Amino acid sequence: MKLHNYFRSGTSHRLRIALNLKGLEADYVAVDLRNEHHLQAEFRALNPQALVPALEADGRVLIQSPAIIEWLEERFPSPPLLPADPLARAHVRALAAIVGCDIHPLNNKRVLDKLRKDFAADTAVINEWCGTWISAGFDAIEAMLAADKRRGDFCFGDKPTLADVYLVPQVESSRRFKVDLGRWPLIAAVDAACSQLEAFRRAAPANQPDAG
Repeated sequence: MKLHNYFRSGTSHRLRIALNLKGLEADYVAVDLRNEHHLQAEFRALNPQALVPALEADGRVLIQSPAIIEWLEERFPSPPLLPADPLARAHVRALAAIVGCDIHPLNNKRVLDKLRKDFAADTAVINEWCGTWISAGFDAIEAMLAADKRRGDFCFGDKPTLADVYLVPQVESSRRFKVDLGRWPLIAAVDAACSQLEAFRRAAPANQPDAG
């Protein structure tokens, strides 16, 4: 497998975590978003949407991190990222979707670039924008974690699931946008538990070859 990704991309980060939890290795191909490498013809030939990540596997190019992670779960089912019970699976998917559908898209680089270029948004405005959507989503996640009395150290149960795969990169991004995480102690505790696992440490932006 060959992973085309960017060290600080939240979608790339979540895919790296998923690969690591599955015990899978992929050749790391850096796509520097700062220099707009993703917009060049060579990368567009791989992914017409010109977004990271893209995963070359089984003779195909897979795009969109949710689709890639679902493929990983089906192609390499052990260890699972989703619980066996259908209701529990729906719960874990909902936690992941709060990040993947309702927080991350509004904090995406192309959205922030649009705000900077066309609406003259400075760093303070960008941080406020990101903080608004992060806070709304994290308030919901914190409430869901608090309501789950059977929860262990992670978002669900005693092992990391898809929910943790999505949450940890968003926590990392939140720090970059100067969001005070103190109001969400359960999210902070999940992030701390994940940080003890090698799969999460290896996937962290600071530990990627293109970091800097």
